[in-house]
Amino acid sequence: MNPEVNINGYILETERLIIRPFKHSDLDDFFEYASVDGVGEMAGWNHHKSIEESKEILNMFIDEHKTFALEFKNNKKVIGSIGIEKINPLNDPYKNLYGREIGYVLSKDYWGRGLMTEAVKRVIDFCFDDLHLDYLWISHWINNDRSRRVIEKCGFEFVKEFQHTCINGEVRMSRGYKRIKIKEA
Repeated sequence: MNPEVNINGYILETERLIIRPFKHSDLDDFFEYASVDGVGEMAGWNHHKSIEESKEILNMFIDEHKTFALEFKNNKKVIGSIGIEKINPLNDPYKNLYGREIGYVLSKDYWGRGLMTEAVKRVIDFCFDDLHLDYLWISHWINNDRSRRVIEKCGFEFVKEFQHTCINGEVRMSRGYKRIKIKEA
Protein backbone atom coordinates (compact mmCIF):
# COMPACT_ATOMS: atom_id res chain seq x y z
CA MET A 1 0.00 0.00 0.00
CA ASN A 2 1.10 3.54 -0.68
CA PRO A 3 0.59 5.75 2.37
CA GLU A 4 0.41 9.49 1.87
CA VAL A 5 3.77 11.24 2.13
CA ASN A 6 4.26 14.88 3.04
CA ILE A 7 7.84 16.03 3.64
CA ASN A 8 6.89 19.64 4.43
CA GLY A 9 8.39 20.76 7.71
CA TYR A 10 11.09 18.07 7.72
CA ILE A 11 14.75 19.00 7.49
CA LEU A 12 17.17 16.08 7.63
CA GLU A 13 20.93 16.38 8.01
CA THR A 14 24.00 14.31 7.38
CA GLU A 15 27.63 15.20 7.82
CA ARG A 16 27.75 17.02 4.46
CA LEU A 17 24.15 17.54 3.39
CA ILE A 18 20.94 19.28 4.36
CA ILE A 19 18.01 17.26 3.00
CA ARG A 20 14.94 19.48 2.82
CA PRO A 21 11.87 20.34 0.75
CA PHE A 22 12.53 22.30 -2.43
CA LYS A 23 12.00 26.07 -2.48
CA HIS A 24 11.31 28.35 -5.46
CA SER A 25 14.72 29.95 -4.86
CA ASP A 26 16.36 26.61 -5.79
CA LEU A 27 15.50 27.07 -9.47
CA ASP A 28 18.94 28.13 -10.72
CA ASP A 29 20.73 25.30 -8.88
CA PHE A 30 18.12 22.79 -10.06
CA PHE A 31 18.43 23.87 -13.69
CA GLU A 32 22.23 23.83 -13.44
CA TYR A 33 22.38 20.08 -12.69
CA ALA A 34 19.17 18.96 -14.45
CA SER A 35 20.25 20.53 -17.77
CA VAL A 36 23.50 18.54 -17.99
CA ASP A 37 23.42 15.80 -20.60
CA GLY A 38 23.56 12.39 -18.94
CA VAL A 39 22.24 13.35 -15.50
CA GLY A 40 18.52 12.97 -16.13
CA GLU A 41 19.09 10.18 -18.58
CA MET A 42 20.60 8.05 -15.80
CA ALA A 43 17.29 8.48 -13.91
CA GLY A 44 15.00 7.87 -16.90
CA TRP A 45 14.19 11.43 -17.98
CA ASN A 46 15.70 13.75 -20.57
CA HIS A 47 17.95 16.54 -19.34
CA HIS A 48 16.16 19.88 -19.14
CA LYS A 49 16.32 22.06 -22.24
CA SER A 50 15.20 25.34 -20.62
CA ILE A 51 14.88 27.01 -17.25
CA GLU A 52 11.11 27.12 -17.88
CA GLU A 53 11.07 23.30 -18.00
CA SER A 54 12.98 23.18 -14.72
CA LYS A 55 10.60 25.72 -13.17
CA GLU A 56 7.58 23.59 -14.10
CA ILE A 57 9.14 20.47 -12.55
CA LEU A 58 10.33 22.39 -9.48
CA ASN A 59 6.77 23.62 -8.93
CA MET A 60 5.56 20.02 -9.18
CA PHE A 61 8.13 18.96 -6.55
CA ILE A 62 6.95 21.74 -4.24
CA ASP A 63 3.25 20.99 -4.80
CA GLU A 64 3.53 17.19 -4.42
CA HIS A 65 5.47 17.31 -1.09
CA LYS A 66 7.44 14.08 -1.73
CA THR A 67 10.78 15.16 -3.20
CA PHE A 68 13.69 16.39 -1.10
CA ALA A 69 16.37 18.80 -2.29
CA LEU A 70 19.95 17.85 -1.44
CA GLU A 71 21.83 20.94 -0.30
CA PHE A 72 25.61 20.67 -0.02
CA LYS A 73 26.62 22.29 3.28
CA ASN A 74 30.00 23.57 2.01
CA ASN A 75 28.50 25.92 -0.57
CA LYS A 76 24.72 25.95 0.20
CA LYS A 77 24.07 24.73 -3.36
CA VAL A 78 21.26 22.30 -4.27
CA ILE A 79 23.05 19.43 -5.98
CA GLY A 80 20.38 16.76 -6.36
CA SER A 81 17.11 15.31 -5.20
CA ILE A 82 15.54 12.25 -3.58
CA GLY A 83 11.89 11.40 -4.14
CA ILE A 84 9.69 9.07 -2.10
CA GLU A 85 7.49 7.76 -4.89
CA LYS A 86 4.33 5.65 -5.09
CA ILE A 87 4.78 2.03 -6.16
CA ASN A 88 2.71 -1.03 -6.88
CA PRO A 89 3.12 -3.70 -4.20
CA LEU A 90 5.99 -6.05 -5.00
CA ASN A 91 3.78 -9.13 -4.75
CA ASP A 92 1.26 -10.80 -2.42
CA PRO A 93 3.44 -10.81 0.72
CA TYR A 94 3.65 -6.99 0.45
CA LYS A 95 0.10 -6.07 -0.55
CA ASN A 96 -0.92 -5.23 3.04
CA LEU A 97 2.33 -3.46 3.93
CA TYR A 98 3.15 0.22 3.58
CA GLY A 99 5.86 0.87 1.03
CA ARG A 100 7.31 3.47 -1.26
CA GLU A 101 10.03 3.69 -3.90
CA ILE A 102 13.11 5.87 -3.54
CA GLY A 103 14.40 7.63 -6.64
CA TYR A 104 17.33 10.00 -6.80
CA VAL A 105 19.56 12.13 -8.99
CA LEU A 106 22.82 13.94 -8.27
CA SER A 107 24.75 16.65 -10.10
CA LYS A 108 27.60 15.17 -12.17
CA ASP A 109 29.98 17.56 -10.40
CA TYR A 110 29.41 15.63 -7.15
CA TRP A 111 29.52 12.03 -8.41
CA GLY A 112 32.03 9.67 -6.78
CA ARG A 113 32.12 11.36 -3.35
CA GLY A 114 29.71 9.09 -1.44
CA LEU A 115 27.15 11.88 -1.11
CA MET A 116 24.23 9.93 -2.52
CA THR A 117 24.91 6.96 -0.24
CA GLU A 118 24.96 9.38 2.69
CA ALA A 119 21.66 10.95 1.58
CA VAL A 120 19.86 7.67 0.83
CA LYS A 121 20.83 6.19 4.21
CA ARG A 122 19.36 9.22 5.97
CA VAL A 123 16.16 9.12 3.90
CA ILE A 124 15.79 5.37 4.63
CA ASP A 125 15.86 6.17 8.35
CA PHE A 126 13.28 8.92 7.80
CA CYS A 127 10.99 6.56 5.85
CA PHE A 128 11.09 3.86 8.53
CA ASP A 129 11.23 6.02 11.67
CA ASP A 130 9.07 9.03 10.76
CA LEU A 131 6.80 7.78 7.98
CA HIS A 132 6.50 4.30 9.53
CA LEU A 133 6.89 2.49 6.22
CA ASP A 134 7.27 -1.30 6.26
CA TYR A 135 9.46 -1.58 3.17
CA LEU A 136 11.23 0.40 0.47
CA TRP A 137 11.81 -0.41 -3.18
CA ILE A 138 14.63 0.97 -5.30
CA SER A 139 15.91 0.18 -8.77
CA HIS A 140 18.60 1.07 -11.30
CA TRP A 141 19.23 0.56 -14.98
CA ILE A 142 21.32 -2.53 -15.67
CA ASN A 143 24.28 -0.42 -16.85
CA ASN A 144 24.21 2.13 -13.99
CA ASP A 145 26.97 0.82 -11.75
CA ARG A 146 27.07 4.01 -9.65
CA SER A 147 23.47 3.52 -8.55
CA ARG A 148 24.04 -0.20 -8.01
CA ARG A 149 26.87 0.61 -5.59
CA VAL A 150 24.73 3.16 -3.69
CA ILE A 151 21.91 0.62 -3.40
CA GLU A 152 24.20 -2.15 -2.16
CA LYS A 153 25.89 0.14 0.39
CA CYS A 154 22.44 1.09 1.72
CA GLY A 155 21.52 -2.50 2.56
CA PHE A 156 18.94 -3.28 -0.13
CA GLU A 157 18.40 -6.90 -1.21
CA PHE A 158 18.17 -7.81 -4.91
CA VAL A 159 14.70 -9.01 -5.97
CA LYS A 160 14.47 -9.18 -9.76
CA GLU A 161 15.34 -7.87 -13.19
CA PHE A 162 12.50 -6.30 -15.18
CA GLN A 163 11.68 -4.04 -18.12
CA HIS A 164 10.77 -0.47 -17.24
CA THR A 165 9.35 2.27 -19.45
CA CYS A 166 11.00 5.60 -18.65
CA ILE A 167 9.33 9.01 -18.47
CA ASN A 168 10.94 9.74 -21.84
CA GLY A 169 9.34 6.60 -23.37
CA GLU A 170 12.52 4.55 -23.57
CA VAL A 171 12.25 0.92 -22.40
CA ARG A 172 15.22 -0.32 -20.35
CA MET A 173 16.16 -3.36 -18.32
CA SER A 174 16.31 -2.60 -14.62
CA ARG A 175 17.30 -4.35 -11.42
CA GLY A 176 14.93 -3.97 -8.46
CA TYR A 177 15.78 -4.22 -4.76
CA LYS A 178 13.84 -4.15 -1.51
CA ARG A 179 14.60 -3.21 2.05
CA ILE A 180 12.29 -4.37 4.83
CA LYS A 181 12.01 -2.49 8.10
CA ILE A 182 13.48 -4.53 10.92
CA LYS A 183 10.80 -4.96 13.56
CA GLU A 184 11.97 -4.60 17.13
CA ALA A 185 11.05 -7.51 19.42
